[in-house]
Amino acid sequence: MQVPEQPKTAALTSLAALAGAGIAALLGVPAGALVGAMLAVALMAALGHAVAVPATVRDLAFLVIGISLGAGIDASVLPQLPGWSISLLGLAVALVATMAASTLVLQRVFAVDWQTAVLASAPGTLSNVVAIAVEGKGDASAVTILQLMRLMILVTLVPPLATMLGAPETAAGAARPVMPLLTFAGLLAVGLPLGRFAGRHGISAACLLTGIVLSGVAHGAGLIHGAAPSWMVFLGFTMTGAVLGTRISKVDLRSVLKLAGAGAVVVAMALGMALLFALVTQALTGLPLGQILIAYAPGGVEAMAAIGLALGYDPAFVAAHHFARILILLVLVPAFLRRTA
Repeated sequence: MQVPEQPKTAALTSLAALAGAGIAALLGVPAGALVGAMLAVALMAALGHAVAVPATVRDLAFLVIGISLGAGIDASVLPQLPGWSISLLGLAVALVATMAASTLVLQRVFAVDWQTAVLASAPGTLSNVVAIAVEGKGDASAVTILQLMRLMILVTLVPPLATMLGAPETAAGAARPVMPLLTFAGLLAVGLPLGRFAGRHGISAACLLTGIVLSGVAHGAGLIHGAAPSWMVFLGFTMTGAVLGTRISKVDLRSVLKLAGAGAVVVAMALGMALLFALVTQALTGLPLGQILIAYAPGGVEAMAAIGLALGYDPAFVAAHHFARILILLVLVPAFLRRTA
C-alpha cells in the first residue's frame, strides 16, 4: 500500500533529522542534536526534497524542552532571584539597544522601511513578528528572510562561542535522578492542550513557556522530582532542529542574496550587542560568561533555550531569562512600531 505523501514527507524529514543529530552528537558538536538536525533538514530541502514537521510533533518538542528547563527549578532557586536582577536588567537594556541600533542601520544604510526594520531586528519571538508582518506591518517576505537568516547563523555560531567562553564543568542535572516516565507523560498530556490554548491566544513560544511553568511549579512545590529522561530531551532537541530546518527551507535563494548584506549586519550587531552586555554583566555579577551569553543570545527563544540546556548551563537561570525576553519583546516590538519613520 502506498504511503500518503504528507506522512511520508514527515517520516523522511524525521529520519534526516535523527541522522544529522546523531552524526553531530558523535562528532562532539556543541548542541549537536539541535544543530545537526537543522543542517540535515535544510540540506535535504536544498537538494529538492519536500520537508515537513507535523504541528503536534513541533509542539511536543518545544514542550519537552520547556519541561526539561523547568525541572531545574526547585526551592533553592528562590534565594538566587535577587542575584539575577542585574542580569535581567542587563537583558532588558541589551534588547532595547539591539533593536534600536539594528533598526536604524537597516533604515538608513539599507533603505528598509521602519516597520520592516523593527520586525526584522526583534531578537527572538520569530513566529510573533512574522505574524505581525503578515497582518500588514512592513514587508512580510523581507522580515521572514532576515529573521530566518539571523536564526540559522546564530544557532550555528552560538554553541561553539559559548563553549569557548567557558562551558560548565558538569552538565546541569547530570547527578540528578530521572523523573518517572509516567510522570513525564502526564506533564506532556497536560501541557500540550494548555500550550496550544495559549498559542491560539497570541502567546509567543506558548508550548515552551507552558512546559517551563508546569514543570517549574511542580518541582518547586516538591510535587515532582528528577530530571527529564535524557532520550526524550535528545528527541526534543532533534525535532526542534528539524523545525528550524524546515523554516530555513522556505527561504528563496535569490531573496537571500538580495538581503545578504542587511542580514549579515543585523546578525553581527545583535551578536556583538549580546556579547558586550554579557561581558558587562559578567563583570558585575561574576556569573559564567557563556551562561550569560546563552541567556542574552539574540536567536529564537526555543532554539536558545534548547542550546542552553544542551550545553549544561543552569536551567533555572536560562529559563528565567528567556521567559523574561519573551515578555520584554511582547512590549518592546509594538512600542517600536508606534514610532514613525
